[in-house]
Amino acid sequence: MIIQYQPEGGELQRLDAGRLRASEIQIIERTADGRWAEIKEAMGEGDINALRTVAWALLRRSQPSLRYGEFDPWEGELRARLDKREVAAYAHRILEAYRDQPEDLAEAFDELRGAADDPETAEAAIADVTDPKGQDTPEPEPEPTASPTGG
Repeated sequence: MIIQYQPEGGELQRLDAGRLRASEIQIIERTADGRWAEIKEAMGEGDINALRTVAWALLRRSQPSLRYGEFDPWEGELRARLDKREVAAYAHRILEAYRDQPEDLAEAFDELRGAADDPETAEAAIADVTDPKGQDTPEPEPEPTASPTGG
């Protein structure tokens, strides 16, 4: 999961919540008063407490003295987005769920594009599951057979 943090008038920061140390997870659990699995799920649902706590823990890597109370982003400044690995996994699940329902499949893929941190990653994952490698190459032409007259 990627947390996009963009303070008003500031640069967009991408914080990788998929690469945390155990000590960071422990701090997040204590601060958010929950288990890591629940916090990860809450981030995906856009829960502000989960997003704020994880973003704060990640920002502390470059700002060790940043206190939780000092990190108080405005509504809309934090968003959860899917990382490359998550996008690929969701693309496979979407295809399996909606393979026989083209309209629903297209809608689900559009939602995936919107949820991805990187639109190009989403397009590549969708292309990969809808046209797997090896299927886009044409079948080889059959070898011509010899005519009965030998010619």
